[in-house]
Amino acid sequence: MKIPTPDHALAAELADQEPSAAELAAIEAEMPVIVAEVELLDAQIAALDAPVPEVTLRRIRRARRKLLAARLPLANQGEPVPEVA
Repeated sequence: MKIPTPDHALAAELADQEPSAAELAAIEAEMPVIVAEVELLDAQIAALDAPVPEVTLRRIRRARRKLLAARLPLANQGEPVPEVA
């Protein structure tokens, strides 16, 4: 039987904690970026399967613009913003 070390006890204690209000607010502030990134990824995946029609190219461009627009408020607030793919 393995005796838990202090590192294991600390990890277990941290796993039981709920996110703070500040962490939840940070996640909420980043949600538009996350949603826009998912939309862009969906459009890029759709373009992988077949020859890319103009409609799909427009969808990708629209998704990129939406992602950049979602990132702008975070960048203006001085928040760390992940790089565009």
